[in-house]
Amino acid sequence: MDVGQMQKRLLDYMNSLLKEGILDSQFAQLQQLQDESNPDFVAEVVNLFFTDSENLINDLSNALGQQNVDFKKVDSCVHQLKGSSASIGAQRLKNTCISFRKFCDEQNLQACLMCLQEMQQEYLLLRSKLDVLLQVEKQIVAAGGSIPIMEF
Repeated sequence: MDVGQMQKRLLDYMNSLLKEGILDSQFAQLQQLQDESNPDFVAEVVNLFFTDSENLINDLSNALGQQNVDFKKVDSCVHQLKGSSASIGAQRLKNTCISFRKFCDEQNLQACLMCLQEMQQEYLLLRSKLDVLLQVEKQIVAAGGSIPIMEF
């Protein structure tokens, strides 16, 4: 596959993530910050997001498993995850966090546990999709091409 075909495949893939609501325009803005002086910027930001998100999701799971749930702590973790999700354009994960926070306010443990499951599923989906995206980007750069930017 030549560079042009890989670039088209990447744009088609990114557009499908947009249509599915997995990513939003913030991801394209993140891509625009990447240039020759910092060619791994998006991959670095996404990998930091993965690390932080996994830690927050584990913290949430532990906090919701306590005998006396500290809903302020739970809400704080969800708020952090919502912010980092929004900053990379992870739309569906961000939306899950918005619902989750509502249930924290209500101190509805069952609804919070359901949101945690949904959050874990959305995170795993996002991670698998972004792993593919980053892999295709690596292939394009290795072949001497540049990363195309999504248009909105």
